[in-house]
Amino acid sequence: MNTFFRFVAILSVGGIVAGAAWARGEEEQQPGSASVASRAPDAPGARTPIEHVVVIFDENVSFDHYFGTYPDAENPAGEPPFYPAPGTPAVNGLTPELMNHNPNAANPERLDRSQAMTPDMDHRYSAEQSAFDGGLMDKFVESTGHGNAIVMDYYDGNCVTALWNYAQHFAMSDNSFGTTFGPSSPGALNLVAGQTNGASAYSANVALQGKLIGEKDAGYPASALNANDTLFGDVDPYYDSASKKSTVGMRGRNIGDLLDRAGITWGWFEGGFADPSAAHKNVGGNEVVDYVPHHQPFQYYEQTSNPRHLPPTSAEMVGRSDQANHQYDLKDFWAAIAAGNLPNVSFLKAPAYEDAHPAYSDPIDEQTWLVDTINRLERLPTWSSTAVFIAWDDSDGWYDHVMGPIVSTSDDPSEDTLDGKGLAGTPRPGASMDRAGYGPRLPLLVVSPWAKRNFVAHTVSDQSSIVRFIEDNWRLGRMGNQSTDALAGPLDNLFNFSSDYRDSPLYLDPHSGEPVAQTPPREASGELYLSLADFAQSIDVELHASGNRHWFTYGGHTVTVTDGMAGEVAVDLEEVALGAPIKSGSGELLVPVESFARALGLEPIRLSDDVILFRSRDRTGPSPSSPALASDGDPIHAGGE
Repeated sequence: MNTFFRFVAILSVGGIVAGAAWARGEEEQQPGSASVASRAPDAPGARTPIEHVVVIFDENVSFDHYFGTYPDAENPAGEPPFYPAPGTPAVNGLTPELMNHNPNAANPERLDRSQAMTPDMDHRYSAEQSAFDGGLMDKFVESTGHGNAIVMDYYDGNCVTALWNYAQHFAMSDNSFGTTFGPSSPGALNLVAGQTNGASAYSANVALQGKLIGEKDAGYPASALNANDTLFGDVDPYYDSASKKSTVGMRGRNIGDLLDRAGITWGWFEGGFADPSAAHKNVGGNEVVDYVPHHQPFQYYEQTSNPRHLPPTSAEMVGRSDQANHQYDLKDFWAAIAAGNLPNVSFLKAPAYEDAHPAYSDPIDEQTWLVDTINRLERLPTWSSTAVFIAWDDSDGWYDHVMGPIVSTSDDPSEDTLDGKGLAGTPRPGASMDRAGYGPRLPLLVVSPWAKRNFVAHTVSDQSSIVRFIEDNWRLGRMGNQSTDALAGPLDNLFNFSSDYRDSPLYLDPHSGEPVAQTPPREASGELYLSLADFAQSIDVELHASGNRHWFTYGGHTVTVTDGMAGEVAVDLEEVALGAPIKSGSGELLVPVESFARALGLEPIRLSDDVILFRSRDRTGPSPSSPALASDGDPIHAGGE
């Protein structure tokens, strides 16, 4: 594999200057000025160092659709490149056999950035089961693609560049699944309750005084709600004045109930909540209404709803009980942070044009919002105690070659098709119908200083594993009543909670998804200089410091830089003359790029003012980055993750 490490040092692109505030981040307080949102006096402390959980819940992506070829990207000219770091683990992705001799009616093909806008696939509960064909995974074109072979296709790191960078720098699972088959509403409910049973249909929303309706009444959503009160399709929530047509209300508990009982601050923040008529244009030039009611799971439950979309009484009350009842607009999230009030648990939902849903959103708009959000979170003083989960609500019906375990079975003759008409396993006595799952495989990433670096988990998890993490972290107990939180695989293996472990932040450009230097490169005495911290990030190593001594391990060698040494570094305790001085500036050590790279067995290649690559002088040994060997070879990446 070609293994470039790339370092992208954005000096000035579209008016963005490295180290400056991002366009939408200037209202945040500066590091050190924000405080942690306080819990109730008797609230339990966290079991782990994670005091702040942020769940970013995007739309309609299967694992293979975004990560099927990870970590190998095609890297054509004109697209943001991605080159894996040495040692990047493989995933259970698209093998040569699946790429060239797929059992479906078409082979997977790569989609490029010009194909960001795609049609919506069929992601109904029944259609997804039919595509699985009893585990043969060979009916996607017919079942969810309706004859359109694009259902098989995938993006790589040249389009979903930021997500591949997050996966490489932090942690990802390649064995996480939708809790059940089906579209957005069930996925959202599974995220917050692990339960889609307990639904009642209404003729309209609560503000319009909608009345309870039954199967024989006009307007009953029979294509999404069964006679046993299980919601398996998309219907707007009853407790939301923005909901259209027939609606559904849910009985039972959700994670908000457990958090309230324990005094843990929390909220759901969604784009367009403050003004459900607001709209924006996506990269395709189409205007899209920001707010989608059936993407808001807490509005299905009376006890956690905010039917009239009332704002919080103050930024200081965000996360606590007031007229907003924990349901907010995204702008309230940033207002709370500016007031030093980051809730302990925050669910973030992008406005629709940026949520990745095919037909009205796309991976380019998704990346812009996602990166902007994470860049801003990483600058906060609360970052040291934060974990960001990036998850998706359903697969949209996109092809994925992996069938997960069926932990919830169903035999609804009208809807289940997994093993034939009316069959999706043998239900246990008392089980609710139309909850068959696990469903399609979905991406799951963790971005956190406590996330294992460049790690892929292969253990089984599902959407309700996130709610289990929250329950376990604050010792909240389980929700009961057949919630899948009791079955969900834990996510602790994505983290390293050792007291001496921290992963560094990763700042990306929202437009390209490429890593961004936090200290702009500079020229001095004919040499190009980078900060030592940026250089270490660019070759994907962890920089350590003690007093005036800084060190990292690269290719099995310990490299030490000591402040005050004019032009020398130590490689395995042996001094190496650089031929150019090490400088200090703005409180940082600056190293000469070419000389320092040569000491590591690397050759710098400056492709443009803002992109620097490093060619390894060693491609013959077992460690492709080892400076101990010296032979020409393929370039390897030396910058960003």
